[in-house]
Amino acid sequence: MAVSIPFATEPDVEYGAVVEMAPGLRRVVANNPSKFTYRGTGTYIVGQGQVAIVDPGPDDADHIKAVLTAVDGEQVEALLITHTHRDHSPASQAVGEATGAPAYGFGPHPAADDDDGKSEERGDLEFAPSASVIHGDVVEGPGWSFECLYTPGHISNHIAYRWREAAGVFTGDHIMGWSTTIIPPPDGNMTDYLASLRLLADCPDDQVYWPTHGPPVTEPHALVEALYAHRLDRERQIMECLRPGPQTIPEMVKVMYADVSSELHEPAARSVLAHLIAMVADGRVGTDAEATGEAVYYRG
Repeated sequence: MAVSIPFATEPDVEYGAVVEMAPGLRRVVANNPSKFTYRGTGTYIVGQGQVAIVDPGPDDADHIKAVLTAVDGEQVEALLITHTHRDHSPASQAVGEATGAPAYGFGPHPAADDDDGKSEERGDLEFAPSASVIHGDVVEGPGWSFECLYTPGHISNHIAYRWREAAGVFTGDHIMGWSTTIIPPPDGNMTDYLASLRLLADCPDDQVYWPTHGPPVTEPHALVEALYAHRLDRERQIMECLRPGPQTIPEMVKVMYADVSSELHEPAARSVLAHLIAMVADGRVGTDAEATGEAVYYRG
């Protein structure tokens, strides 16, 4: 039986509007909705007077103007970048130039990411952080502080930010309340993703997640455990598909995602490949050659 995931929906949003999400937290949503970004990129503003901005968003003039208008009269102390897909980081250049705020992030876009834009926004090849952060680093400002959580899987330079004063985490694309996360090889890594899920699952004090796309997650531990179980169930489904004999990924996807719109089968195939790479590595699955999207797979 498939794992039930407690997804949450969100009503239509007003693009460019400043909406209070919690005490000391505002959000401005970019007009870039899609089957991968849901309503659009949610740029968060933390604090009052002297603020931090999480994921400034795409290189979109209207969105950049809305974000700068939202912080007019305030001092932006930090830009916190979860990762370098182009719906998250490009606006940091314009916002940084306008405010003087440094951009924090794990690093530039990874060379291993071969994303062609079919199943995710393309990489932001121009981004370089003003200050690189690693797991456990803390970014502090007047009245707020963020613990950096290295959460690779979706992409190898993904950082989530724990807002310590609010017992919440800005999860970027690592965990989203409205959908599962795409894990696109070769840079996307299922083993890393599962470990990153466990990292958050083992933090019982977190009370809310604020993903960059979609509504806040108000029961974070139930969701993260469901997402973890869902990934294990996908591996079970792969083994079931291979029971009758060798299979290709397209053949498996037709069975595993029979209840999902066909337009999502291509990104689903990339996540299946991520599972298979991990399963080939640990010997549960074999392949006729290298673990690729074109390979034939069989039980190990």
